[in-house]
Amino acid sequence: QVQLVESGGGLVQAGGSLRLSCLASAPTFSSYAVGWFRQAPGKEREFVTAISWSGGSTYYADSVKGRFTISRDNAKNTTYLQMNTLKPEDTAVYYCAASPSSRWYRMPRSPLVYNYWGQGTRVTVSS
Repeated sequence: QVQLVESGGGLVQAGGSLRLSCLASAPTFSSYAVGWFRQAPGKEREFVTAISWSGGSTYYADSVKGRFTISRDNAKNTTYLQMNTLKPEDTAVYYCAASPSSRWYRMPRSPLVYNYWGQGTRVTVSS
């Protein structure tokens, strides 16, 4: 029902910044919560950040809090992940995901409440 496409990844030096975008295929996206997850080579996919449909509630993993900011523009069917002060340990493939679930507010960090996933965009941070 909803297709998600991430963009904005690339190679950046430690301390630099990138902004990732997640474009949705349909305006129903505006009623869904959105999360960002990442997966590094040899590691499990982990939660990064999430935002409610209205943008009024946000959640961050401890590892990125203070450095990353999630936002959304529902008129553009787009969610953004601004990443500042990047570290080599941020290197991963980043995925956006959308959640239509009423349980999202109880467990926004869980991949179980996200029904739609993008293909991912690669972020590499050099030391």
